[in-house]
Amino acid sequence: MEAIISIRSISKTYATGFKALDQVDLDIRRGEIFALLGPNGAGKTTLISIVCGLVRANTGQVLVDGHDNVADYRAARAMIGLVPQELTTEAFESVWDTVSFSRRLFGKAPDPAHIEKVLKDLSLWDKRHSRVMTLSGGMKRRLLIAKALSHEPRILFLDEPTAGVDVALRAGMWDLVRSLRASGVTIILTTHYLEEAEEMADRIGVIDKGRIVLVEDKTALMRKLGRKQLILQLAQPLEEVPTALARYHLELANGGTELIYSYDDKGERGSLAELLQDLGRAQIVFRDLHTTQSSLEEIFVELIGTKR
Repeated sequence: MEAIISIRSISKTYATGFKALDQVDLDIRRGEIFALLGPNGAGKTTLISIVCGLVRANTGQVLVDGHDNVADYRAARAMIGLVPQELTTEAFESVWDTVSFSRRLFGKAPDPAHIEKVLKDLSLWDKRHSRVMTLSGGMKRRLLIAKALSHEPRILFLDEPTAGVDVALRAGMWDLVRSLRASGVTIILTTHYLEEAEEMADRIGVIDKGRIVLVEDKTALMRKLGRKQLILQLAQPLEEVPTALARYHLELANGGTELIYSYDDKGERGSLAELLQDLGRAQIVFRDLHTTQSSLEEIFVELIGTKR
């Protein structure tokens, strides 16, 4: 699939000597939702700021739909909407005026119908005449998204967009993100709510200590790194696992009433069919079974832990 953002050999060292990014290479596909995950200080915000032209890299190049974001910054920046982490808004302006002004900053002709649609989509229409200083933290967060969408960008960066937003508004925000993606907008998000990335993203990138650790389709990542468990509820409790079943590395739980079999798609510990056959040979009867699989959060914690 065609890349709408191409990041090549990007490095950034701040004046303090802190190396925020180290030779980052990354392609963002046109029309996808890409989740960039990493612990605090990993380089997520620095990378976003460089792509958006807010921070200058020491080395490397960023192309935004073919436009160099330094040499041709106006064309590159016009394609991008950015929702930053910080709640930076013009406190004394009205909601309508601040969103309209953001549109004019990009040289766009006035379009009240578009501003109205954005405000209604973000449940801000009733506050259009209110001063920004009177809004709650969640409303200010939505206002930042409205400002980012004011000039109809084809790429939208969401840097922790749901921080401080209640559950109901968060759900509405993600409905809007889905509709934007359906209209062809490319979405790049960072979030500490890993369940959101698991639900929303097409691909996931993990950054740690300024380096890209992994980029993978979400489903492939879950399949490759997600541990699965088969939990067998036994008809009679066991005191220990029979030696005939040692190769499966089974664990006893809940006072010997459950057997837990951890496995992956590679079948390194034998297939499920073989396990069930061997259980029968060992005369172990179970009355129920169910499976579980690692969440993205568990995968992320394990992946970052192994890289440190």
